[in-house]
Amino acid sequence: MIKGFSKLSKVEKIDYIIERYFHDNDNQKNLLKNFWHEDENLQKTLDEFSENTISNFIFPYGVVPNFVLNNETLMVPMVIEESSVVAALSKASKFWATRGGFKSEVINTQKVGQVHFITHADKSKVERFFSEHKSTLIALASSLSESMEKRGGGLEDIKLIDLTDKEAGYYQLFATFQTCDAMGANYINTILEALGRYINERFKPIDSDIQIVMCILSNYTPNCIVRSWVECHVSELEVPSHHMSGADFARKIVRAVKIAKIDPYRATTHNKGIFNGVDGVVLATGNDFRAVEACGHAYASRAGQYSSLTSASFDEDSGMFRFEIELPLSLGTVGGLTKLHPLANFSLKLLGDPSAAKLMSIAATVGLAQNFAALRSLVTSGIQKGHMKMHLMNILNQLEANDSEKDHIKNLFNDKVVSFNDVKEAISDLRSLS
Repeated sequence: MIKGFSKLSKVEKIDYIIERYFHDNDNQKNLLKNFWHEDENLQKTLDEFSENTISNFIFPYGVVPNFVLNNETLMVPMVIEESSVVAALSKASKFWATRGGFKSEVINTQKVGQVHFITHADKSKVERFFSEHKSTLIALASSLSESMEKRGGGLEDIKLIDLTDKEAGYYQLFATFQTCDAMGANYINTILEALGRYINERFKPIDSDIQIVMCILSNYTPNCIVRSWVECHVSELEVPSHHMSGADFARKIVRAVKIAKIDPYRATTHNKGIFNGVDGVVLATGNDFRAVEACGHAYASRAGQYSSLTSASFDEDSGMFRFEIELPLSLGTVGGLTKLHPLANFSLKLLGDPSAAKLMSIAATVGLAQNFAALRSLVTSGIQKGHMKMHLMNILNQLEANDSEKDHIKNLFNDKVVSFNDVKEAISDLRSLS
């Protein structure tokens, strides 16, 4: 065990790690230092985002062109390391750009926070206390919300939730908020802790043993929700590469989504593809992809079984096809890393400095587009053909192919399904001739 590791300088931390966990000391030290930013001030900023930082971990930063959303053409930034995602999104964007583009609407932007507390006082006394003190609690929150309320946000309401049937003495203050263009975690938690202190102090004469267990926002925000969709007549879905009619293609998409509604095993992979798109935008704009995913997966389970986040329909009479997503997304465009991280700031400027609500629409719609791209491949050519072609470069890099070998192998596999073993064998054959 080491004591005081956090107090060591960055170089001292590296020395400690390398000396104890690696043998090729110089190579490993150089590896870490090669990923430091040459701008010392920027590197200092990056170091201060987290603790015990010794280097930077770099992901690809890409863009999706021709993304038509609510009649506006966007260039969408994406941070993702998985092959084929950006390429598939670009194809889906181009596909729908000529069919009216994507549409989106934000239904609500409500955030949630809770004060969890335990009291074994008579329920009627708990309810009476809350009824008598609710207006004071709201005023207390308002006194801490001046700047937020000036922007149109603040505390919306507080409710007392009785959960004593599930845990002895367990109650919640369930608070709802509007946080405008901020994700609002620090603001919400500050309010909740003030409410918790008030309850702890004022309820003591009724129950001296009251326990404020915790005061914390919830990342489950089912009323901070956005809906995005595409729709067209099935005649517009007739694409030669599909090798099927537009109506058959629509029926296959509807069936694929229905399977993801029914089967949690399929739904998990289905929704993972959605978050390939959503997370790429969330990361690029300096938002919290872990909170977004936790909320999205909880929402997918809201009916008691994990299920698809997208829906699809095909009206046989009118011939209209519709594909949509409804997704809870708590995002911010001010605060956090949105301005501190240079590329997050760049991403927001690239998107035209959107409001939090507009960013919700963009992220959800990218998720919808990615899901369409995946389903399109699955019901037509199959997922592996396109995915493995994009993965070919990773295989070649892993096999340490040079530029000449890469060109040869890419041409060789131009019309073939890619597998690691086949590429390895082709490289071996090529090298045996040289």
